[in-house]
Formats: sequence, structure tokens, C-alpha cells
Amino acid sequence: MKRVAIVSYNIYCNFTNYGSALQTYALHQVINHIAPQKYESIVLDYCPDVHLDKDILNPMKAMWDVDQESLKMCELSMPAIRINNDKFNAFYKSHYDLSHDKYTYKNYNDSLSNENLDGYVCGSDTIFCIEEFGFDNAYYANYEVMQGRSVAYAASFGDSRFDEKSYPKLNALLKNFKAIGLRENTFVDYVREQTPEIPVERVLDPTLLLSPNQYEPIIAERQSEDKYILLYARRYNPKMEAYAERLAQEKGWKIIEISLRATNASRHRMFYDAGVEEFLSLVKHAEFVVTNSFHGVIFSVQFQRPFYVFSREQADTKILELLGLFGIQERLRVTGKEPEATPIDYDNVHQKIAECRKHSLKYLETALDSL
Repeated sequence: MKRVAIVSYNIYCNFTNYGSALQTYALHQVINHIAPQKYESIVLDYCPDVHLDKDILNPMKAMWDVDQESLKMCELSMPAIRINNDKFNAFYKSHYDLSHDKYTYKNYNDSLSNENLDGYVCGSDTIFCIEEFGFDNAYYANYEVMQGRSVAYAASFGDSRFDEKSYPKLNALLKNFKAIGLRENTFVDYVREQTPEIPVERVLDPTLLLSPNQYEPIIAERQSEDKYILLYARRYNPKMEAYAERLAQEKGWKIIEISLRATNASRHRMFYDAGVEEFLSLVKHAEFVVTNSFHGVIFSVQFQRPFYVFSREQADTKILELLGLFGIQERLRVTGKEPEATPIDYDNVHQKIAECRKHSLKYLETALDSL
């Protein structure tokens, strides 16, 4: 049986992230069950270089938004941030087979022997985004123990912008992999040109490799008996908030909000302290989801919820590709005043997902066989 380590953006970050936690959970589950007698996986407890100085319980020191209002909202949300962090840590311990040791650049080359590994699976998420992580040696399989023993699954470049200095480095690093699965189409042709002897495919985000029913064991009970809109904001957007409030007033629904906008507590039920299991429940039972999150879209689709997704800086490329994959581009909103879209034909959407799932699972099994 081959033993592989999943190397991804999950445990260490400035703010906890439902999508990052769930993409690792899903990939972990899939590898362990795709061919149970052939593969087993662990989640490598790895902190990338850019997050070595980050502290989830003190996020203000490394925020992207450093304006006074954002800092104030973060400070007001600290009680919820602490509860949320405890729930995420419990999720990792309950649902990840974590490596015995924690790894950074200092001891990464010990991981192969310490964890009794045959190889590494890098991904999913924006691990190839140089604006977020630089050319992280673990994410690009550039440690000595990874070379010739690594594949990528659903790695994403995000909105990376390479130049004449960074392209040569990217081209060299891509050759570290035995197979490369990319989450978006944007770089597929380019990567194929640079690595003609390496299989390169577009594949699904791991969270779509599991069917909706396969999430049932980890979904919390319903969190509210009221009918509600779920407003899930990865970054504050007043137009998105205004749309959710107009829709709630029109329908007579409550608003449950997952964000750091603590001052909204007088109008909405704030739920930043939701753990992963509660997040899934909140999406599943919502009457409508309003979000600017990539994985907010995915789980709205998984649970067949009506939704709109609002444009968000540094996320539009992956969101637009995702909507295009589903054939529901009209669910994107910029102003919140666009004409209402027709209802989503979820039978058609899930048929598209099923077809892509077969292709992605085949790629993953073939990639694992190459290790």
C-alpha cells in the first residue's frame, strides 16, 4: 500500500478558512477510499514560510486590510474568532490523520522517513499563487525528498501574474512533478507546453469529488428554525450586504451572517464562531445564499441552494471558471442590482459535475500509481 502525504494550505493561516479545511478533508477521504488496498493518506502538518509569523488568535498584526475600520471589526470579533479557532482545531484532530511531526523549511526533508511516505500530493487550493505564497518549496515539490515523488491535484495559480524573472523559475519548478492536475483552465495550455513529458489535466476541486450525501456524517444539526438567508463574506462588500438585506425584507426571512462585520449584530445573527460542521449545516438549510466565496458557491451547488456570488478582488478568476464549469455564469453579481437570474437547473449542473468527477478520479488514481 502506498502512503502519501497531502501538502496544502489548510491548518496555518491568518484566518480560518472553511474551504481550505474542507478541500483537504475531501481529498483525504477520496485518496483513502478510491482504492482502499492501494493507497492511504495523511495530512502533512506543514506551515508554509509566509505563515510562520501568523497567529490566528492575533490576526490584526498581519491583515491585508489595515484600515482602522477593518481593524476595529476584527477586534470586536475576537471572542468569535477564539471559539471558531477551537472548533477548527477539533475538526483537524477528529477528521485528519495528521503527520506525527510538524514541518517547516527547517525539517521538511525529514518528512519522508519520519512519516514512512512513498510520495506527496500537493494541493488543492491556491498553492501555486505567488502573490499568496511565493514559490513555496513544499507547494512546488522543491524539497529533495519530494522530487520524483510528487504529484499535484487541483493546484491553483489564483490570480498570479508572472513576469520575465518569475517565468523561468516557474518552468523549472513544474518539472518537479510526475503529474499535474490544475483546478482552473487558465494555465493548463502553458503548463503542458513547459512539461511535455508530464501529464497535465484540469480537475475538480476536491470538495466536488464527494457527493452531497458523503458530507452527511460531518454536517451539524440545523442551527436555526427560522427561514434565513446565509450571508457569507470572505471580504466586506456593502453592495452584497445591501442585496441580502433587500431580499430578506422582501421574503420575510432572517439573515445569518458569517463575517467579521461585528457591528451587524443588531440586524443579523452573526455566526463567525461556526465550526466546519456548522458551516455545512448553515449552507444546507439556507433558503438562499449570498456570498463572495469560491467554496461558498461549491457548497451552495452541492446542497442545491439558490445563490448569488459577488465579485471579489483576487477571487474572480476562480469563481468565473467555476460558474462556467457549472454553466451558471448568470449567478455572478457586481452591483446587486442586476436582473434576477432564472432558477438553477440543478439536475443539469450535477450531471456536469458527475462527468467531471469521473475524469478527475481517473486522473488522481493514475497520478497516484506513478508514485
